[in-house]
Amino acid sequence: MNILHSRWGRPVSDVITAGIRVGQWVAAPALKVGQAVVQKLPLEHLVSIGDEQQQANNRIVYDFFSGIGPELANPGGALPGANQWDVPCSPEHPVPVILVHGTAGGGQTNWGTYVPLLVDAGFSVFTLTYGALEGAKWPISALGGMKRIEDSAREFGEFAEKVMASTGATQVDVVGHSQGTIVPGYWAKFLGGESKIRRYVSLAPLWEGTSTLTSTRPLTTDLKETYGIDVGAVIPCHALPQMMAGSHFLEKLNFGGSPYVQGIEYTNISTAHDELVRPYTSGQVVGLPDDNVTNIVLQDGCAKDFSDHLGICGSPRAAAMVLNALEGEDLRLVPCRLVAPFFGSPIMNRTAGAPDLIAAFAPSHIS
Repeated sequence: MNILHSRWGRPVSDVITAGIRVGQWVAAPALKVGQAVVQKLPLEHLVSIGDEQQQANNRIVYDFFSGIGPELANPGGALPGANQWDVPCSPEHPVPVILVHGTAGGGQTNWGTYVPLLVDAGFSVFTLTYGALEGAKWPISALGGMKRIEDSAREFGEFAEKVMASTGATQVDVVGHSQGTIVPGYWAKFLGGESKIRRYVSLAPLWEGTSTLTSTRPLTTDLKETYGIDVGAVIPCHALPQMMAGSHFLEKLNFGGSPYVQGIEYTNISTAHDELVRPYTSGQVVGLPDDNVTNIVLQDGCAKDFSDHLGICGSPRAAAMVLNALEGEDLRLVPCRLVAPFFGSPIMNRTAGAPDLIAAFAPSHIS
């Protein structure tokens, strides 16, 4: 006999998220003090990214965590240079670029490297935090990718339409990380976005899902069959079960033989050291004959780049590959450096947190 029917999943979820909101209320005084302290700090000496001085010095911070400082200083905001609404794109780069974060990421926290990198290269860059919990306050509101991917894809599509209307463009380019590599794909394949994405660049993609989470499947299946508990409806992150290899969501995304849409130029950049997307080849899906897909493994030709699932967003090697994919041609030399996991920055040149104390090492034309 079921003691908790799956239809109760939503109320139980509300109870869980209510606990999160209570935690926010309890922590609010400390967060307010911390935010006030951060805003008074000389941030240009802590995380100097995207401001005029940095652009003048041609400095990019290669570190996955370099967007956290700006989020603390400006909760829910956008990194300097991003989201320039009603400003036309440049003739050299007429298509705006939307950066799509991963699970628990956000418009600032995920893209501390890429906003200044792309702005410096002349692109019009836009960011969003999609899929945040309804009614959540900061800092929980800064954790995106919590909703069902179908809902996040709809939210992304609305944002993409707003970007195109604002810039006058008829298409967008996409750079996604982790969950952010499949959210736009669902929009393109099922929600009317098939002709509105030109170039689609994915960092640590998981088109076929990950086996990292599948070890929990017997437990979740037993809970549902024995007690009627639908874990996917109870846990705060509804996207996680959808990213398990073999999920109904991924079966639908790959229906027809591939996750791709004809007419879109795809570039998939994976790392062999990805500890969350297992196997990493899940992101290296070969397209059908009419698909336009380029698959790249970060370590091919450079074994000393140890970027993992997070670090790939701070890797200078991956950054050069992204720039070349967006340009549509190889205009930048792709470097090979000893890069640390987790951060993604060169081991001896980690600048996030104190870039003014360490000499800048990354010009816009990577060499």
